[in-house]
Amino acid sequence: MELRQLQYFVTVAQHGSFTRAAQLLHLTQPGVSSQIRRLERELGHRLLDRSGRAVRLTRVGEAVLPHARAALASASAARRTAEEFDGLRRGHVRLGMVAGAAFTPPSGLGTFPGLATTLAAFRQEHPGIDFSLAEDTTAGMLAALRDGRLDLAVIGLPAAASGCEGDDGWTALAGIGLHTVLEVPLVAACAEQHPLAAAPAGAATAAATATGGDPLPVAALAGHSLVSTPRGTGMRTALERALAEAGASPAIGVEAAAPPQLAELAAHGLGVAVLPDPGAVPGLRVRPLADPVPLVRIALAWPSGRPAEPPTAALVSHLRTAYPGPAAPGSDATGAASVVAVADAAVAVAAAPSGMCRSAAAPTRTSRSSGK
Repeated sequence: MELRQLQYFVTVAQHGSFTRAAQLLHLTQPGVSSQIRRLERELGHRLLDRSGRAVRLTRVGEAVLPHARAALASASAARRTAEEFDGLRRGHVRLGMVAGAAFTPPSGLGTFPGLATTLAAFRQEHPGIDFSLAEDTTAGMLAALRDGRLDLAVIGLPAAASGCEGDDGWTALAGIGLHTVLEVPLVAACAEQHPLAAAPAGAATAAATATGGDPLPVAALAGHSLVSTPRGTGMRTALERALAEAGASPAIGVEAAAPPQLAELAAHGLGVAVLPDPGAVPGLRVRPLADPVPLVRIALAWPSGRPAEPPTAALVSHLRTAYPGPAAPGSDATGAASVVAVADAAVAVAAAPSGMCRSAAAPTRTSRSSGK
């Protein structure tokens, strides 16, 4: 019994005609008829009644037909599986990242892997798959994901936005799959001589920030020159929302793309930077923010409206395993803090909103391989 014989039988049964089946199969009618007769001889029963104007199934044919279709479906599935493995031997993934995202976390943050480490581990498993890495705002990457210019992106989203239609107008997230890596609280950082630097000894340390230290009400930022990322980024949006909730508005004195730049500018007295905890920076005082605490979500995003190519699907699975997210079993504050190191600037030029709805957009600078 051969698969082609089953295919001929199923096609004739479906269309009730040897002539039509031969046309669809691009074969001659005698050829189709001959192969089906061979199948009938092997099974010891007639499968088709050829006595009338239309070809009909015999009782045995009716019983055999579901098994023939199942055999063809299994063969097709086996073929697709083999092709997917072939696709994982070679391929290309276009990965977008918010501008300035860090590839190597600072030392002392435990065993949570940096993004470069994670990509290297994936590359070791799939040496034939290469990457194009591009930097852009979240808004740009959401557009690129939607129109097929990116396969996967690391984006930053204001944690307050759900991504659902009607939530602050962020309907652009429809059609994008999201996996939250972590939610990052923003802090205020300023030069030691700045009026807002007053805090108990040790409050400038990351540990003090993590445990609460001396919280600074968001409303206290009003009237001070702020250092932030450009309008439309996730960090800027989170800051503006927190200020609005506190009844204040931002006075942005300096804009920069990434948290390390914000921290350096603030340390030199150019304003109060609002960013993820930068850790120990000479000349910089760090105070946690409260009432409310501004939050930014770091997330993986990919198009959900079309099947992913095998290399992209494999990388998404690999990253979701490496970064299970804040709600995953076993996740803790240490792990979350390390992810901040992986994507501290990911928070920087992150735009758009988001949340638990399915959602996600185009790069400007591109480099090959797994580094910037």
